[in-house]
Amino acid sequence: MLKNWLKIALINYKKNALSTIINIFGLTIGLTGFMMILMHWNDEESYEKWNPKKDQIYAFQFFTKKDNAYGSTISYPMAVSASKKIPEVLDYVLFSTPSGYKMTTKYRTAYQKDGLLSSESFFNFFPFKIISGETKDALKTETSIAISKQTAMKLFGKTNVSGESIKIENKEYIVTAVYELPEGNTQIKPEFIINPVELLRSDREHWSDFKYGSFFMLKKGTDPTVFEKKFKRDIIEIRSAIEGKPLGINAQEFLEKYGPNDGLLTPLDELRLHAKASWFGVGDFKTILILFFLSVMIVILSAINFINLKTAESSQRGKEVGVRKAIGGTRSSLMMQFLLEAFIICMLSYVLSLALTELLLPNFNKFFDKEIKLNDWHIFVYSLGMVLVVSLISGLIPAFYLSSFKAIETLKGNFARSKHGIWLRNGILTLQLMISSFFIIGGLIVDSQVKHMMNKDLGFNGKQIMLITFNENSVKPWLKYERLKTQLSKIDGVEAVSYGEAVAGSNRRSSANMDSKNQTINSDYSTMDYNYLQFMGVKLVKGRWLNPELASDTINNMIVNEAFVRKFGWTDDKILQSTYSPGFDDNKKYKVVGIVKDFNFRNLKLKVEPIAFFHYKDAERKRFDLYNIQVKVKPDDIEGTVNNIKKYWENSVEPGYPFEYYFVNQRFARTFVQYQKQKTTFSILNAMVLIVALLGLFALSSLMIEQKLKEVAIRKTLGASDRILVFGLTKQFLWITIAAVLISIPISYYLMNEWLKDFAYRIDMPIWPFLVSFCVLLALTFAVVSIKAYKATKVNLVKYLKYE
Repeated sequence: MLKNWLKIALINYKKNALSTIINIFGLTIGLTGFMMILMHWNDEESYEKWNPKKDQIYAFQFFTKKDNAYGSTISYPMAVSASKKIPEVLDYVLFSTPSGYKMTTKYRTAYQKDGLLSSESFFNFFPFKIISGETKDALKTETSIAISKQTAMKLFGKTNVSGESIKIENKEYIVTAVYELPEGNTQIKPEFIINPVELLRSDREHWSDFKYGSFFMLKKGTDPTVFEKKFKRDIIEIRSAIEGKPLGINAQEFLEKYGPNDGLLTPLDELRLHAKASWFGVGDFKTILILFFLSVMIVILSAINFINLKTAESSQRGKEVGVRKAIGGTRSSLMMQFLLEAFIICMLSYVLSLALTELLLPNFNKFFDKEIKLNDWHIFVYSLGMVLVVSLISGLIPAFYLSSFKAIETLKGNFARSKHGIWLRNGILTLQLMISSFFIIGGLIVDSQVKHMMNKDLGFNGKQIMLITFNENSVKPWLKYERLKTQLSKIDGVEAVSYGEAVAGSNRRSSANMDSKNQTINSDYSTMDYNYLQFMGVKLVKGRWLNPELASDTINNMIVNEAFVRKFGWTDDKILQSTYSPGFDDNKKYKVVGIVKDFNFRNLKLKVEPIAFFHYKDAERKRFDLYNIQVKVKPDDIEGTVNNIKKYWENSVEPGYPFEYYFVNQRFARTFVQYQKQKTTFSILNAMVLIVALLGLFALSSLMIEQKLKEVAIRKTLGASDRILVFGLTKQFLWITIAAVLISIPISYYLMNEWLKDFAYRIDMPIWPFLVSFCVLLALTFAVVSIKAYKATKVNLVKYLKYE
């Protein structure tokens, strides 16, 4: 019986070669897209899975109710208090990420970055494989350093270096452990680890100095919400009482005014994709879900093609079904045969999709900056499961439909001319065109939003401005900056030199409360040189710039942006007349002397936040945070000027350190990469959908028009013109297209409006993509169907009328 079924299947595949090829092509494309997006998702979810303690480790975030914002930092005393007062806590670790260091050994000197400053429990949380030394007490003292295998080879030329010394900034460190970084995906991969004992000790009373990332290890089986409730009760409220007392307010008033109001935990292995905030950056889970949904839609579209084409072939299979039923064939055996035919097509498509995925994987990895390999059994299981589901659905509907034919009716003539089955085909075709319409509308809106972001006036000009980072560990970095400013200004091709802490395209900035007249807001703040805002081309709205000739401009004067004014809810004049007590400097009152237009340094997906700029000498501790110098080069010979600066830097400024720089406008452009990739991905999926849909439409219209060739011959004999015949054959498909687009419009509007809500600077929902979708689908449907319809008007009349 199986052999007979296979013979019948092959005969029908050959007989309907076009629809068979289209089915295989569509399913192959759909399954390839599904597998590649699934691999991308699986790769993102695999971060930190290597860690055997992942079920007990949680990353800490805080939530501030007033600003409806999440943060990824904690203060030292809050972390210590949580470990002592919350019995479910086994351990905690605090960390921060320093800039690189020049490290000197008796063998060689090298610059090393990508390290961590961490409290001593690091290896209890992240049990890296130790190849030299021991992890116990590896970070016990302030002169201890643990290094990776790669760093050991770089500095010593070997890995067995436990007990060796490394000199960093005139301080001797002893190597206590050499470790191997984990092979699995991880965001925690330090090249060296140092315990900042002195720094932690100095912060023991600073409850509001939120500058450390942290992980907590809980007892096995502990519900993290238990920790969160106790943290709010025993830590946040205690901290609020301590910090509120000098201000003359109680804990509740402090919480309402300053926050944070809650602490929450995210499991270590969910940190990459599901954290509200993360020290290491969070993935774009929403985009992955959208891509996965779209890839599934393409598979569904391919399945729709299969169902439509199989039901459209009913006229050719009707007599076969009638004969088999007449000689004793059962409905169940017929259904099994039709399911087998669908399964063969799907499995062939699956094999081809595996080959195509392997072929496209290098380009896919390059596009998403990954190193994915097609060797994860999860991918094969999930994709095979999808194949089985598609086989069942796309095979079951045609099988049920075809096996329901009555032997007497089918043996009398052409069953397909009856009304039975027409609604099924039309309904499925409508769904297919609805999906195509959504992709066209969505693609055009995504394209418009990305163009809107790229063409928006940022409020600053970073063109020809190069930022050079220098060693932050200088004894007096502000003096180093002032000396460099004088020397760099003398180099030919340098137009101007300045400094700003908040840099376009970088997340490096600080925030604090700003208090004035019993009102407070949370604001970013940035140190700068006098001329920095003019240097960046920012526009002044009211007031004045900082002036080096006024002593007060290096004591307590600052410039704010329009968002600062809006958040206070005051007029410009009131802002300029008021004084402010900033959280970063409790010792004095600050005054606003100028208001500048909003400009977006971060990302156009985010709204512009309030920010205050002041001279780097205003707050004593902030002058130690200088880390860059910015140079505006003349356009005449940019390459030559950069080479001259590099030569001076490497010879006279920081010998042994790399010359690290970037152009500000190019760095900010990186913030668009994610959205440009979304646009490109959506365009590719859009093209795939249209190709699959149009090929399916062409094959379906070919089968349906072939069923009407005798009718065409009769009407042509009676004098019908080619134009009337073409319109008559295509109008059914045009009406289906119109209905599909009209149904898709409200669905597309809702889904794309939800997508646009993620952008602070977004386009208003345009009407033209909906009109374009309507016109394009109508035109494509007419073009595809009319080709076959026109050929149908050239039929051989004798061939179709000789038996009438």
